[in-house]
Amino acid sequence: MAVTVSLVLLFGLVLFFLLRSKSLGAGSAFIAVMFGFFLASTGASTPINELTTAVINSIPDL
Repeated sequence: MAVTVSLVLLFGLVLFFLLRSKSLGAGSAFIAVMFGFFLASTGASTPINELTTAVINSIPDL
């Protein structure tokens, strides 16, 4: 768990700086995929899935 959380933080930080410096390429795409992969294996995946489901279900009610 500790390794997964630290990798999420590492990939999240790297992705943030890549997006901020506008150096989007194959490297940043790999970082984004790895960030999502490691984020999905943490405890944050359940609230993210619930939030996404709530947003999608509220769209038709607009």
